[in-house]
Amino acid sequence: MSHRDPPGIIAPHIPADDWRRAETTGAPVVIVVQSPDHTGIPWRRVLITFGVAGAAAFGTWGLVLALCTLLDATAHAITVIATTAGPIGVGGITFKLARSKNT
Repeated sequence: MSHRDPPGIIAPHIPADDWRRAETTGAPVVIVVQSPDHTGIPWRRVLITFGVAGAAAFGTWGLVLALCTLLDATAHAITVIATTAGPIGVGGITFKLARSKNT
């Protein structure tokens, strides 16, 4: 009688007497292998969530940067207009919008 070990890494789960009895009689051996438990962190869902949050953050910072650039350009344009226009008067009240360079 030749002795064969059970296949694979599941050998310690099968009692030796049952294996040898099945080997000599030719009876089938039913091996139940449990599937791995999927209770861990679902990395795909986490990465998608962080990707969407990151894209929203970058988009928000892009809008803030665009607004700051627009306000800066507007401030420069108003400064240029104020220096070239000189004093503005409405109903006898005169506003000097910018200081002259000689004073």
